[in-house]
Amino acid sequence: MNKKYKKSIVWIRRDLRLVDNKALIEASKSSDSIYIVFVFDKNILDKLKDKSDRRITFIYDSILELNNELEKHNSKVLVCYGDPCEEIPKIVNVLKVEALFCNEDYEPYAVKRDQKVKERLAELSVNFLTFKDHVIFSGNEIIKGDSKPYQKFTPYKNKWISKLNKNIIKDNSYKYCFASADKLFKKYKLIPLEDLGFKRAFFFYDFQKPGRSNAIKQLDEFSSVIENYNSSRDFPVLSGTSGLSVHLRFGTVSIRECLRLSLKSRKIGYSTWLNEIIWRDFYQMILHQFPHVQFDSFNQNYSKLNWPGEESNFNKWKKGETGFPIVDSAMKQLNTTGWMHNRLRMIVASFLTKDLLVDWRKGEEYFAEKLLDFDLAANNGGWQ
Repeated sequence: MNKKYKKSIVWIRRDLRLVDNKALIEASKSSDSIYIVFVFDKNILDKLKDKSDRRITFIYDSILELNNELEKHNSKVLVCYGDPCEEIPKIVNVLKVEALFCNEDYEPYAVKRDQKVKERLAELSVNFLTFKDHVIFSGNEIIKGDSKPYQKFTPYKNKWISKLNKNIIKDNSYKYCFASADKLFKKYKLIPLEDLGFKRAFFFYDFQKPGRSNAIKQLDEFSSVIENYNSSRDFPVLSGTSGLSVHLRFGTVSIRECLRLSLKSRKIGYSTWLNEIIWRDFYQMILHQFPHVQFDSFNQNYSKLNWPGEESNFNKWKKGETGFPIVDSAMKQLNTTGWMHNRLRMIVASFLTKDLLVDWRKGEEYFAEKLLDFDLAANNGGWQ
């Protein structure tokens, strides 16, 4: 069967896997040959103060594992370094592809980046095709009868559940047709981490370990305890949460794989985790429909609040030196491991804003700097 494109690129970003990847599946349906491309974005890397940032090691090692998988097909990830708005058109020219496939990224920076890349590729007569992969329902899909967005979770959840169907949760698979290895793979090889300007980071918990194999291991382990999720998730001392937040952040597991697990039973543990999946979509929707939340209060009545908290107290909070044991332990865990239990995130956020009277945006920014699983929509939603 003749396909629409002879050669295409799949540009991976927040989807570091070959399984259940919408862009890759769609590219395979319409392309004879596919190149997998990743760009280490200098616009992001240059802003990272910590040169041992765990996120970079996580991405790096996940790409290493992807390369191991692709080598079974005599292929590899083509890795670029620089501004994607410049690097993607360059590699498109070199490869002489007819289309670029990628999964949608909803963060404001990513939306602007993708629009620029789309415009550049249009000048080259190359199609730029995007697909929903990171969420179950995107920001425009769950709306009220009057076409306005929801602002409260419960009615949003009810509408979300009513729209769920078998096509959304089906297991997606396809026979891929990766481009064979050639001289290009040497030109676009994965350089040493140190040459990127970063040092290798250490992962304190097994659930933080990079790559698809560790994501599936974590999903399998959680499936054995999900029945108790509704009660065990409230206690930081227990291993009661899924531990999948970082894998969802970087796409080493798909949200549909998580959804399928949550729908295996009607027991309360499963339905409680389903609620968390819906919350994830809800926060993505809020960021899309109300972009002012990135810098301001969701409820505009709070935007002019005075925050008299002292900088010295904010610094004590960051270091875990407030004198309140649970707050200090949580902050030291964050600083040391790059992770904090969700209940502890609530406690330290409440303490910073309601007790120390420090602007929530300062806390949000600090979390963004330290969390391995940092996701703009989820982090912002939690602080709001």
